[in-house]
Amino acid sequence: MGGFDTVLFFLFIGLIIFAGLKKSNQVNSESQYLLANRKTRLLALIATLVMTEFNTSTLISFSALGYTATWWALTLPFVFLIGLLFYAITVAKKWKIFNGISVAHYFSERYGCDVGYFVAIILFLAMIGFSATYVKSLTLVFLPVFPLHNSWILSALLVFMILLMTLRGGLISIIRIDIISFIIILFFLPTLLYYTWHLSNLEPVPSLTLQEMQCILPTQFIISLILLTMFSYILAPWYGQKIVAADSPRTAFLAVICAAILIFLFYGIGIIATSLLKLKGIALTQPELALPYLIHFALPVWLRGLAYGILFCVAATTLAGVWSAMVTLTIGYLPRKQNANTLKFSVLMTIMCAILSYYGANLFVDQVFNKMLLANIPIVALSFALLSGFYWEKTSRFGVYISIIIGLIWGIGCYYIFGDKGLYTWYWALYGIPLIFASGILGSVVFPTR
Repeated sequence: MGGFDTVLFFLFIGLIIFAGLKKSNQVNSESQYLLANRKTRLLALIATLVMTEFNTSTLISFSALGYTATWWALTLPFVFLIGLLFYAITVAKKWKIFNGISVAHYFSERYGCDVGYFVAIILFLAMIGFSATYVKSLTLVFLPVFPLHNSWILSALLVFMILLMTLRGGLISIIRIDIISFIIILFFLPTLLYYTWHLSNLEPVPSLTLQEMQCILPTQFIISLILLTMFSYILAPWYGQKIVAADSPRTAFLAVICAAILIFLFYGIGIIATSLLKLKGIALTQPELALPYLIHFALPVWLRGLAYGILFCVAATTLAGVWSAMVTLTIGYLPRKQNANTLKFSVLMTIMCAILSYYGANLFVDQVFNKMLLANIPIVALSFALLSGFYWEKTSRFGVYISIIIGLIWGIGCYYIFGDKGLYTWYWALYGIPLIFASGILGSVVFPTR
């Protein structure tokens, strides 16, 4: 970025940090810090749910596929539309009615503390994977922008800035920043599309046939992503935490439906913009550069710094939300002094989660989107245990354990046997999800809980 862009960027980040710190000293209980006192209203909940899911990892990945597969990539946002509508119908009200501390807390109440511990460990490890991919994607976005070519140093600075924004105020600060980011995104994405439309045409590129587009982005892959999203998001701790923070079950239900539609539109605009870039004849060495290219060459100078500030906030609130959800998982399971007026434990746990995601990003994440999919394996494995717990009274502890173990073995096995090139997500979703439910039902019938 040039000098003017850099000044705009840091002014915007300064505003966001101020918003996160404002009145954070009034947060003096764990209920405020982790669950916003369970009083979040509809519009605020919609904004925070949208910004929780709308992240740089998925935005850059979807936009890259928009550049390579053009308009066929518009099928990708249906992954979140269908997945989150399924969430709204099946569990949104259920989570709020339960109104527990965390997702794992439900399993403890329903099946016993040992199952709760097991689920908490599984979800905690999965969220380390998710948060590591978010740190990695944010670092990749800003590596070309700032003259810090060492990813370790840059990612450390980015993580520190996110902690500065949200550490003291917890979920209340996260929701406040989400509202600001959401309002700006509502104007920014249509503006990006407008300036992309007015980019100069180079040598026109022949349109791809449907068959060619489906070779780049197979239909089987899209279907598998829809299924995996349906049966993983119902367990997403970062969503469950914010649903519990709602002021009523009705608010939770309506907010998820609205969020599903808005997320679908937001990702769709990003894909349309990069598809236009390809059709205008602009050749890029890497499809992942499509969105950064638009920011650098389509937007006017006065918007570039703001654009990078928005990308930072998009990633920051998602990442901070995952850290907060990780802390809620540990609250009921780690020994500590029971003092409702102190936040030291929650703050220290948030710092620890940030450190784990930082090292995970720099040591283990090479391909962001692929590692994000892998982190879903343990979450999908819990799908029978959750849905049957809500809807089937005869679910047994044995059925829960066997379904989780089968789900883990099947998901990991599909990855090692078929791999990314072998479209392992198809075998994992199409055969694995029925197998998880069949094993859980059979185990519950043959070995009922006495």
